Amino acid sequence: MDYPRAIVKTDHVEPSPRRIRGFLANHTVFDTTSAVYVWEWPPYPQYYVPLTDIADGVLVDEGTTETTSRGTARLHGIKVGDTVRPGSARVFGDGALKNLVRFDWRALDSWFEEDEEIFVHPRSPYARVDAVRSLRTVRVELDGVLLAESSGSVMVFETGLPTRYYLPRTDVRFDHLVPSRTVTECPYKGRTTGYWSVRTAQTVHDDLAWSYDFPTRQLLPIAGLIAFYNEKIDISIDGGPLPRPRTHFG
Repeated sequence: MDYPRAIVKTDHVEPSPRRIRGFLANHTVFDTTSAVYVWEWPPYPQYYVPLTDIADGVLVDEGTTETTSRGTARLHGIKVGDTVRPGSARVFGDGALKNLVRFDWRALDSWFEEDEEIFVHPRSPYARVDAVRSLRTVRVELDGVLLAESSGSVMVFETGLPTRYYLPRTDVRFDHLVPSRTVTECPYKGRTTGYWSVRTAQTVHDDLAWSYDFPTRQLLPIAGLIAFYNEKIDISIDGGPLPRPRTHFG
């Protein structure tokens, strides 16, 4: 590994100072300033919401329990009008998380920290994501085919993940890229606006490059630039090849 690892232990709990809201079918499911961060695994936390801050009638008790390392939880569905999400909420009845509710992220239509939408999972208060301009020459290849080469990249350094290299479009060889309908989301960068597969010889490698035309304000330097999955292509920096990392995140 050639990048900083996540160091928070599983089941670590911390208060969150932010107003957190969740929405389903244009209705507020919860609105709280008393959520807590719970690290279910080291890279990032999940929000747990006080039961008292859940909208009336939203939770439907399904009559079953689940035992976890964090305590015993009772399973609930989420119901807003005709929209139902079975088994998507867990209400904890004992331990440090007593009377807190854990919602499945994708069971809700949207989540907000204060008045900014967040994606995929909460942003860890212990993680940094920096977009740094660099004049080092970044060369991207696959199967011996040159895909991009630039001496004007933006390098994104994110705690727990390999460095990502975002390159100007004018330095990318689009004759080898095939547009894809894939869309992904990142809690730190936002929602992608472009994805490409890579064609080399007679082979098409699915979804190896992406772009954010409208990233979050913290990552504005990457707007419109294109990055490639380090794990699946060959990258060299100033002529020195980089080993392919094992982690696979955007």
